Amino acid sequence: MQTGNLPAGVPSPRETLGYQIIRWAKKYLVTPDGEKAGQPWEFTPEQLRFVLWFYAINPDGSWKYAAATLRRSKGWGKTPLLAALAIVEFLGPCRFSHFDAFGLPVGKPVPLPVVQIGATALDQTDQTMEFIRGQLSESPAEAHYGLEIGKTTIQFKSGKPGSIKPRATAGRTNEGNRPTFVLMDEVHHWVGSNGGPDFYQVLKRNVEKTTKAGSRWVTTTNAYNPNEDSVAQQIHESEMVRMGIWLYDCLEGSISIDDIRDEAEVRKALIEAYGDATWADIDGLTRTILFDRTTPDSTYCRFYFNQIAESSNGWMNKVEWDACLSEEDPIKPGDQIAMGFDGSIRGDATGLVGARLRDGKLFVLGVWERPEHAKLDWEVDVLAVEAAVLNAFKTYKVEWMYGDPPYWQEALGRWAIAQAKAGTDYVFEFWTNKPTRMVQAVERFRSAVTVNDLSHDGNADLSRHVLQAVTREVPQGLLIQKDSPRSKRKIDLAVCAILAFEARADAIADGRMKVRRSRVMGW
Repeated sequence: MQTGNLPAGVPSPRETLGYQIIRWAKKYLVTPDGEKAGQPWEFTPEQLRFVLWFYAINPDGSWKYAAATLRRSKGWGKTPLLAALAIVEFLGPCRFSHFDAFGLPVGKPVPLPVVQIGATALDQTDQTMEFIRGQLSESPAEAHYGLEIGKTTIQFKSGKPGSIKPRATAGRTNEGNRPTFVLMDEVHHWVGSNGGPDFYQVLKRNVEKTTKAGSRWVTTTNAYNPNEDSVAQQIHESEMVRMGIWLYDCLEGSISIDDIRDEAEVRKALIEAYGDATWADIDGLTRTILFDRTTPDSTYCRFYFNQIAESSNGWMNKVEWDACLSEEDPIKPGDQIAMGFDGSIRGDATGLVGARLRDGKLFVLGVWERPEHAKLDWEVDVLAVEAAVLNAFKTYKVEWMYGDPPYWQEALGRWAIAQAKAGTDYVFEFWTNKPTRMVQAVERFRSAVTVNDLSHDGNADLSRHVLQAVTREVPQGLLIQKDSPRSKRKIDLAVCAILAFEARADAIADGRMKVRRSRVMGW
């Protein structure tokens, strides 16, 4: 089932450079491995269709698509296809020259080809570079173009400018390049924790410098985890794909996760997802999915059926969290609330979340995160945090507040003294690093979401933090944490929400929820 924007059928020879490129690839490239190793390279019918549309042109010779993404199942053949296109962009007739006497477009090579293979780490480019070397070694192209085929660089022996090189996330060292073609591989792994989104933006900006000359980029990906905000997700959800400016080729298997134990349904969906990739072991994959219970079903959905699915180690299911959204009955000044506070100084975010006592509705009172391009010495505005806490106590009837003490123990002490009234305390410490108590709080919060016993007002920061949290198993049960210690994907508001919900429960247990009753008077 094609779920991208790839048009039906194929363009006519007057509408694409693809036919000339296909002929060129068959003439100059070789199949690197398998039964046909050493024979002329051939695209499968589905690969041919992608190539034809990717090189489709407008009547003035400009590209129909400014960029492209190929989202297919694991093992479908994305890497060999894009390796061939990297060589085409390096040597082949991949730029519009003119229309011939018959009205057919004629291609020409790039004068100074700079082809880059992007990944979040250099070793992740090895497979693509291996295919490129395999398609060129002892091929007609090697001799005809005089190539020097190195492990990390493909260039001309004559010293003529031009190359195919890998690139990895290295921040500003990639700024200023002027590539003519960029292949970004496996972008479902390009997430905030490894600098993937920033790297994507750098590569895209570099390509955009020479788009008038025909420079473009292509990404490959498996189906992404919607909780990770990867580059794959950003592209899929962009207006550029919806408007048809970027080509998006995606073939999915049509199966519900509830039918993943049905052999016939599994086999049918695999055949749909893998299309004409005849080398795919459909029988072996079917057995694996049916009988190997060590792998989560969500992984099978993403990598084999090419369906977007959340990873099982994600703490919160997006569908369940969205079901708790309540835009009615907003929080009002004077409402009885409980609060949760989790603070940092410069590393993680600092947040303050409220929970209304009568219905458990969550709302954000403040969040302080390090801006994306802030200086390394950025710190949380302590005075702003102090003001937010004070303002919350003035605006609402705060009945209970839990705060995680590290970095803020002195402040919590001052708030406790300042807010105490008539021998009643309102501010308490809650050490989140004490696993027994925190495991219980996490479980109560998660259960409340499952049965819709709490709600939230749709705050984007709170939802982002909640959905970015992953689980960590400890002897006492499950805790939540970031996806990696140095991850930029913050979860602090999720911790605040847990503490606020726990504070609400303790306030109610202490008898602090006052229910006003109208008094009937008789005469």
